Amino acid sequence: MTGRPQVRAQASTQASIDPPRFMPSNARNQAQTTSVSPASRRDRWLRLASLLVFVLVWQIGALIADNHTLPTPAAVLARIWDEVASMALPGHLAVTLGRVVVAFTAAMLIGALVGMAMGRWRQCDAFFDAWLVLGLNIPALVTIILCYVWFGLNDWAAILAVAINKIPTVIVTVREGARAVDPKLLDVARAYRLSRRTTFLRVYLPQLVPYLMAAARSGLSLIWKIVLVVELLGRSDGVGFQLNVFFQFFDITGILAYTLAFAAVVLTVEAWMLRPLERRLTRWRG
Repeated sequence: MTGRPQVRAQASTQASIDPPRFMPSNARNQAQTTSVSPASRRDRWLRLASLLVFVLVWQIGALIADNHTLPTPAAVLARIWDEVASMALPGHLAVTLGRVVVAFTAAMLIGALVGMAMGRWRQCDAFFDAWLVLGLNIPALVTIILCYVWFGLNDWAAILAVAINKIPTVIVTVREGARAVDPKLLDVARAYRLSRRTTFLRVYLPQLVPYLMAAARSGLSLIWKIVLVVELLGRSDGVGFQLNVFFQFFDITGILAYTLAFAAVVLTVEAWMLRPLERRLTRWRG
């Protein structure tokens, strides 16, 4: 008789200590947000501290070296302001970003479709594997020169050269994602007689999202660089062309000014577009 009240008392005490196992979704989401936000704030402070350390090291290096060899951060910022006021920097930056967007979109679409086909069908993988190895190992400079020779010094040749250099890396990443798709989930979709469109959008494609985002991030980092080389070799506008002009006049301040402006755009795209998009698309995994 004395055992049941003791067990009941222990259960009530444990229930008062432990949080409820089942809670409404709003409360659960709020608890997760509260637990994540301190880490997020800490990451922001660490990124800010890293940026400040970089500027400090730069300033110390500029004081040690000659100003003509390494300008100070203040001198570079002043040059950026002058270039923005004259509309030279926004104009060249807009042209380069336009080429990046077109080449990136084409490379992602073509690379994703071919990668999914190679990951899905063994015969397709065997047929295109040699092409893929060849595309991965041809230097970007060779592709750029050939496109300019074959199609002329125009924007379409430049964009084609950039896309050709990026497509193989997208194919490799997406192919591995297609191979990693869980076949049991596809069997469940067939058991519930879902349409092909619904199966692709709700079952197949969400499993490819991490691989697509990895291809997009690596693709942007590669396309930025190739576009500058393309503009340096054969275009009369863009950030790469302007860097070539600064190089001819040994204008290090101008080179660093355009480099910092370009890097700021890259960091903005990464922080305000790619990271939020990846968190939103992979929210179902958590």
